[in-house]
Amino acid sequence: MELPKEYDYNTIEEKWLNTWQDSMYYFDWDSQKPRFIIDTPPPYPTGNFHIGNALNWCYIDFVARYKRMHGYNVMFPEGWDCHGLPTEVKVEEAHGITKSQVSREEFRRLCVELTEKNIGRMRKSLRRLGFSIDWSNEYITMEPAYFGKTQKSFVQMYENDMIYQQNHPVNWCPRCETAIAFAEVEYDSRDTILNYLNFDKLKIATTRPELLAACVAVAVNPDDKRYSGYVDTEVEVPVFGHRVRVIADKSVDPSFGTGVVMICTFGDKQDVRWWVEHKLPLRKAIDKTGKMTELAGKYEGMNTVECKKAIIEDMKKAGVLYKQEKLPQNVGLCWRCKTPIEILSERQWFVRIIQEDILNTANQVTWVPDYMKVRLENWAGTMEWDWCISRQRIFATPIPAWYCRECGKTKVAKEEWLPLDPTQKAPPAACECGSTEFRGEEDVLDTWMDSSISALHVAGWLSDRPLLLPTQLRPQGYDIIRTWSFYTILRSKALLGTKPWDTILLNGMVLGEDGHKMSKSRNNFVVPEEVIKQYGADAFRQWAAIGGTTGSDIIFSWKDVVAGSRFLQKLWSIVRFSLPHISDEPATFTPVDLWLLSKLNRLVKESTGKMDAYQFDETFKAVRGFAWDILADNYIELAKSRLYGDGEGKNAARYTLFITIETLSRLLAPFLPYFSEEVYSHLREGSVHQQAWPQADESLIDQNAEAAGELIKEITAAIRRYKSEHGMALNAPLGEIEIYSTITDASDIAGAANTEIRLKIGTPDFEFAPIGIKPNMKVLGKTYRNKAKSIAEALTNTNPGLAASGSVTVQIEGENITLDPSCFILEKEMLLKGKAVDVLEAGNAVIVITR
Repeated sequence: MELPKEYDYNTIEEKWLNTWQDSMYYFDWDSQKPRFIIDTPPPYPTGNFHIGNALNWCYIDFVARYKRMHGYNVMFPEGWDCHGLPTEVKVEEAHGITKSQVSREEFRRLCVELTEKNIGRMRKSLRRLGFSIDWSNEYITMEPAYFGKTQKSFVQMYENDMIYQQNHPVNWCPRCETAIAFAEVEYDSRDTILNYLNFDKLKIATTRPELLAACVAVAVNPDDKRYSGYVDTEVEVPVFGHRVRVIADKSVDPSFGTGVVMICTFGDKQDVRWWVEHKLPLRKAIDKTGKMTELAGKYEGMNTVECKKAIIEDMKKAGVLYKQEKLPQNVGLCWRCKTPIEILSERQWFVRIIQEDILNTANQVTWVPDYMKVRLENWAGTMEWDWCISRQRIFATPIPAWYCRECGKTKVAKEEWLPLDPTQKAPPAACECGSTEFRGEEDVLDTWMDSSISALHVAGWLSDRPLLLPTQLRPQGYDIIRTWSFYTILRSKALLGTKPWDTILLNGMVLGEDGHKMSKSRNNFVVPEEVIKQYGADAFRQWAAIGGTTGSDIIFSWKDVVAGSRFLQKLWSIVRFSLPHISDEPATFTPVDLWLLSKLNRLVKESTGKMDAYQFDETFKAVRGFAWDILADNYIELAKSRLYGDGEGKNAARYTLFITIETLSRLLAPFLPYFSEEVYSHLREGSVHQQAWPQADESLIDQNAEAAGELIKEITAAIRRYKSEHGMALNAPLGEIEIYSTITDASDIAGAANTEIRLKIGTPDFEFAPIGIKPNMKVLGKTYRNKAKSIAEALTNTNPGLAASGSVTVQIEGENITLDPSCFILEKEMLLKGKAVDVLEAGNAVIVITR
């Protein structure tokens, strides 16, 4: 069947999407094959599969398909990281409610309903992009089968003293009204105002006058002689009037402001350090909603911005504020809503951070690229507090704990009781005090507590299957190294004492065509569905393959997608031409066949090495270059005459072309699943995705064969240029061609030149016959002046054979004038065996064309 001229990606991709069976990609838990388990990132189910997700999944699919072709038992599971604030906000917007207006159970039901709908939409996108996902191992973190494991991990770590509860300063988002971990704090550089205050008998500078009510001490550097007499005295806090002690601390910078700092509970992490070290009292001036407490007096109920403005006005009137100046400052923001965070002291649940264990485990993992490990090391080195894991939300994994109404003690669930929601179900055992009255814990777990056991879950932890840990690969963006990577390593080490994966593969961020982060406000936002609709999934996957290296940011480029579409059309044209001319019957190869096969097997060898190193861009570029430049532009053009001819040479070309097209379909299978499947279906039975990755035939990788093929290519190109320069059609015959070189077969050159070729050994014995004399007017004019024109005419009419001796004598107005060789140029033509010829050079070959 002849293929249509144009590659119709819509028809072909739809055809195979409806043909492929999910079971092709199922992981076999009982298989004896080497396993390759991928700890796939579970995306947040917003309903839209973001282009950054799509890039990551392309990388994962390249690996999964490649490993299957290498005989691995691959698990490429799909998870969904469901819990979190964004869904709560969407539910409130969609139903016109707040979470406090309905029961916790009803609000969670609405969140589950929305999440299930979004997951359904995103599944369609994943399938359309051709990802070979193992849907038999899909997991959804909001389902009891998964969050029960999260709860069991909590219980195990609690029993091993890795989780504890206490009052401690935490990062707090007043808009989300929840604690957040350090990893969830983003920093933004902003200008603020440094306010200089008369602070009783001292002068201080502060950026947060709204925290004066929370002032618990004033600090100076012990080496700052300006204030040595004030240490251990007391000063009165302006506006509020309470007295605080002056303390000495080496960490105070004497050059900042006045060299005197106000310690509040809490303005920043430094306040927390001083508060702990000096055992200072706690004064809460800000509540969980970001409003001032009764401690703030007349400012109670104001938010921090309103309070700051009011206090500054009051201090100006009272003469307390005497100077203000601008100051650049890094402001901590909530990663979700971008609201400036506060530090509040609240009773929360924490996971102990043991940096040494985390770093030692991270060193057992292979990082791709390796320099990315520094990000985790740097993050671990800056952590000062343990991981706060409790959140004041509803749609998340419930913390499996209760509080005794009688004695107030905390009761943590037993593993066998789980999963459960403590606000809906009481513990089956009484408190130690004998009471059976409990209040269920209403706080929930940080969503990273769910996703940080993903590796354990897919490896069979807490199931009736064997535990296959560590997994082989964790693919993810570098932006969540300090969260997902860090927490997964922590949890795997704490729960099972091992690393979670052998290798972690990092991808960069996708930027808009303008080089900036994608956003709708910048009008540089692209969704994968838009690209697929215009150019198909395989064109999109090409952009992902060649657009950037692992670990590096990648700019989305419509130009690259269009180039990918054009390459598909080029490949399609190659296949369309080749199909009527291929055969899987072995034959004796010609030098040009051996040249192509050597190049092909070298490509296979190099591509295998690059794929093993996760160098997808280098692999695809190499395959594309081979298909376009070597196969299409050279081999097919050289072999066409054989393909349209008869004899053994035709059979060799047909077999060579079959091997090459079939091998290319397998090399391209991880990248272009739809296209490669369509091509393979015209070559063999079965799916290309169930075939082996090509193996390089070392016996066919031959530098001499490649050199011979390159020479044949150069000779053919030289003859074509000759025809073009002489205004001849490329298929026009030439008289006679002799080639002096080391090649042994000129059949493809003869076919391309449409002329008989004779191969010769050695060098041609050329003769040079004079055919004309060309005057050198520059010399004649200078030497003979007014006679120069007459001499030139005489030279032109002189028999060129007379100039063979070197000089020429001409007669001008009866005078014989002898001219030396500088006065003319003797034009010659090359002769071979008495015939005039043109001579071309290509590499070390001499090409002789008889006119």
